[in-house]
Amino acid sequence: MNFQLDTLSKEPAYLQLYRKFVEDIVSNIYPYGGKLPSKRTLASDAGVSVITVEHAMSLLCDEGYIESRERSGYYVTFKSSEFLGKPLVEIQPAVLSSDLHQVSDSLISYSVAAKTIRKVLQDYGERILVKSPNQGCRELRKEICMYLARSRGILIKPSQVIIGSGAEYFYGLLVQLLGTEHMYAVENPCYEKILQVYKAMGAGVEQMDLSSEGILTEELERSKAKYLHVTPFHSYPSGITASISKKHEYLRWAEKREGLLIEDNYDSELTVSRKPEKSLFSMTQTSNVIYINTFSKTIAPSIRIGYMILPEKMEKPFNEKLGFYSCTVPVLDQLVIAELLRNGDFERHINRVRRMRRKQKREQI
Repeated sequence: MNFQLDTLSKEPAYLQLYRKFVEDIVSNIYPYGGKLPSKRTLASDAGVSVITVEHAMSLLCDEGYIESRERSGYYVTFKSSEFLGKPLVEIQPAVLSSDLHQVSDSLISYSVAAKTIRKVLQDYGERILVKSPNQGCRELRKEICMYLARSRGILIKPSQVIIGSGAEYFYGLLVQLLGTEHMYAVENPCYEKILQVYKAMGAGVEQMDLSSEGILTEELERSKAKYLHVTPFHSYPSGITASISKKHEYLRWAEKREGLLIEDNYDSELTVSRKPEKSLFSMTQTSNVIYINTFSKTIAPSIRIGYMILPEKMEKPFNEKLGFYSCTVPVLDQLVIAELLRNGDFERHINRVRRMRRKQKREQI
C-alpha cells in the first residue's frame, strides 16, 4: 500500500487511513470482492499500530465499503459499476412503542436546555424581540456551517443555509422553487407527509420500491422523475439505510439526467456507528444535492427547527423566487440552538446518546 501519514495534520491517523482506502476502493484499486492486505501488513506499511488500522477498518465496515470475514480478513463490498438491485424485501413498520422509547432517549437534558435559555436571555436581552432575517439568524446559520464541517465533512457558507420550522415546511418550499413541470420520486414506503405535501402542492409523484440496500436499480432506471427525495439513513417506516454503493448510484442517477437529489437526513446523527453516516451532499462536487435536517429528533420534538442547505448555484434563484418569505422560527429558539452548537453541548448530547445506543445494541447481541 502506497500511503504515508501526514504527521503535521490535525486529523487522526485512523481517519487519514480510512480516507485513503475510500479513495482506493471507489477508484477500483481494490475491486469488488477483492481482499485487503492483512492488518499487520497495513500497520507496517503505514507506520501505525494495528489498533489504528482496526479503527479505520471498522469505519469502512460501518459504511459498507468492506466486510470482515472471520479468520479470513477484510473484503471489498463496494461496487463501482452499476449497482445490481436486490429482490424487494418485506418491510416491517416501526413499532410505535419502540419509537417513543427512542425519542425519550434522544431528548437533551432539561437542565442543559434551561441553562442555555437563561444564558441567551442574559446575553441578547431585548434583541430576541427583533424580527428574524428571512433566511434565519446569522448566528445560527454560522454555527450550523461550523458544526457540519467538523462532524460531517460538509463545507458550506451561511448564505447557503435556510432556517425553517421543520422538514415539512421545506418540502413545500422546494416544490415552489423547482416547480411542478417535472416529476418527483420518493421511496416506497416513505414518511407519509412527504407524499402529502408534494401532492398538495400540485407535484406529480412516483413511488419507488426499496430493497435492503435502498431504492431498487430497476426502479431508478424506469423512473421519469427529475427530482429524487431520499432518506439515506434509517428511512421511515422501513428502517432501511442506503449502502455506500447505493448512495453513489443515486448521485449517478441525478448527474445522468441533470436532476437533483433531496437528501432528508432527519435521523442521521443518532447512528450507533462511531463515525456519522456519509452524506450525499458531502460526496459530490456537482452541486446536485439539497440537504435537509432538523433538531426535532436530536434535541426535542417540541423544537420545530430545521435547516435546508442549497447548492451555491441555487442561492440566487431561491432568493429571487422565495426570498420574501419570513423565517418561521422565533429568534429565541434560533439563538438557543446556536448556543448549544457553539458551546459543544449539542455534540456532547449526541455522543452520549450514541454511546448509550451502542451499549444497548451490544447487550441485545
